[in-house]
Amino acid sequence: MAHFAKLNSDNIITEVVVINDSDCLDESGNESEAVGVTFCQNLFGADTIWKQTSYNGTIRKNYGSVGFTYDVGKDAFIEPKPYASWVLNESTCQYEPPTAKPVNGETIVLYDWDEDTTSWVEGDTIEKRE
Repeated sequence: MAHFAKLNSDNIITEVVVINDSDCLDESGNESEAVGVTFCQNLFGADTIWKQTSYNGTIRKNYGSVGFTYDVGKDAFIEPKPYASWVLNESTCQYEPPTAKPVNGETIVLYDWDEDTTSWVEGDTIEKRE
């Protein structure tokens, strides 16, 4: 299955559709984004804008979801910025907190981000099973 993200005029994803891989094959039987885009335009309108995306991030760095932005210069889908203090990693095109999330050993601790203090706040604890 192939996934295509529909973009609005601001390059924001408004919809993601799944089409058969066979609907993306060119005359030589090779997968082609252009063929998939044409297929989507035939279904949803010739004036619509589509970019292919993938769950494993092999296309455009991140899976494009509704609300994500397509950055033309980076050819990447970028999630909405989760917090004002987080910074975009230019290589991964993912936002990162200014403080790394703590790592635990014997227990699994869930953390929440506190934007007021720009730090991680300990939440629930889950004991690891042997």
